[in-house]
Amino acid sequence: MAGAAAVDVPAAPPASNGGACCHATKGPGYATPLEAMEKGPREKLIYVTCVYNGTGINKPDYLATVDLDPNSPTYSQVIHRLPVIHIGDELHHSGWNSCSSCHGDPSAKRRFLILPSLLSGRVYVVDTATDPRAPSLHKVVQAEDIAEKTGLGFPHTSHCLASGDIMISCLGDKEGNASGNGFLLLDSEFNVKGRWEKPGHSPLFGYDFWYQPRHKTMISSTWGAPAAFRTGFNLQHVQDGLYGRHLHVYDWPGGELKQTLDLGETGLLPLEVRFLHDPSKDTGYVGCALTSNMVRFFKTADGSWSHEVAIDVKPLKVRNWILPEMPGLITDFVLSLDDRYLYLVNWLHGDIRQYNIEDPAKPVLAGQVWVGGLLQKGSDVVYLTDDGQEQQYSVPQVKGHRLRGGPQMIQLSLDGKRIYVTNSLFSRWDEQFYGDDLVKKGSHMLQIDVDTEKGGLAINPNFFVDFSKEPDGPALAHEMRYPGGDCTSDIWI
Repeated sequence: MAGAAAVDVPAAPPASNGGACCHATKGPGYATPLEAMEKGPREKLIYVTCVYNGTGINKPDYLATVDLDPNSPTYSQVIHRLPVIHIGDELHHSGWNSCSSCHGDPSAKRRFLILPSLLSGRVYVVDTATDPRAPSLHKVVQAEDIAEKTGLGFPHTSHCLASGDIMISCLGDKEGNASGNGFLLLDSEFNVKGRWEKPGHSPLFGYDFWYQPRHKTMISSTWGAPAAFRTGFNLQHVQDGLYGRHLHVYDWPGGELKQTLDLGETGLLPLEVRFLHDPSKDTGYVGCALTSNMVRFFKTADGSWSHEVAIDVKPLKVRNWILPEMPGLITDFVLSLDDRYLYLVNWLHGDIRQYNIEDPAKPVLAGQVWVGGLLQKGSDVVYLTDDGQEQQYSVPQVKGHRLRGGPQMIQLSLDGKRIYVTNSLFSRWDEQFYGDDLVKKGSHMLQIDVDTEKGGLAINPNFFVDFSKEPDGPALAHEMRYPGGDCTSDIWI
């Protein structure tokens, strides 16, 4: 197959081409977000991308399968590891070949997990259906094939489309120039099909994206130039214009850039972007890392799109750090499937927050828990209260382990009652901000119990996945996916 490496794996039938997704009710996922929340089973497995790139361990990255079944003898343990076949990939985010967007197509199957490699540019396709507990490698789409046919590099977010195609945002060209970014299309057999956006409709930067078909809109966010972020974060690069502050509004599915929203100085480094799950809703959020704001975007009366700051995490005055003030650094967030709660992480401060968003314009803090960060007791860094007192946050041990790093990627159970959290952002940034304590000792994964009635978050003291004890050495754990779909991969149409 074009673009595929020779991989010794069992033969597997091709994925469905999707087709029309509006006539039957036997396709993947669920008919509505509320059906997923009310009828979806409790999660028993989760797939976690694990990175060796940047750690000094000369091994391929891998996909870990973790047992989430509290009645299992291997609960809270890695039960399988699928290494990819190259070194230096930096596995990062992932997506499915089919999701709830194809629920109406009985021929569509959620079988393949798509693993873009942020640094190498490869895309791995993993068969999770033959044996969900032990996924296998199905195909490799090589970076050279992607670059030759599309000019794209640094693939990041992957979403399936109702047509059967897979769409992947790419952050730049193969040299790391932001001006080369765009959206890669793979067909249902994972061959390079081309680019999604219309020619000339690729503004600077790229990162995450989410589409809302009923409003004929796709919105993408803007991290920065790969040539800048892959070497570590440099504040001068922000001032030099190498990082983003915009949202791009596209016509869906046509690929025409219709509007650019400048988030200004309160919206620097907009990362994860999500519409509300209800496909009739015309609003969503983006987490702006550097300024630590949640920005709400919404459609106006004239059909254009606007934005406003909905949540503002204030920076803290600190001592013994590289700057006099430390931002929270919002790096991920999720929305409950009933669109009632928003959960965000502050990777540097070290807390996870729960907000009630029943009024999307006025989120209300409902819960907060500290699970690490640079300001926990025992750290060299302290924050200063309004009266000049030095303070640090109390972070409990879990199963005898001190919590390293800060909360980074989170995934919510379908019923909204459990959050899973890992602590690696990107290997070079992990090293820069947390040093050997994270990069050499490796990641861990936690479970947070959620009070969905009154609000509130609490660490589950019985769940701790220790990636410091991996067979090939400590690994950095990043994004998580359930075999049956989740709050951050499924889109309803």
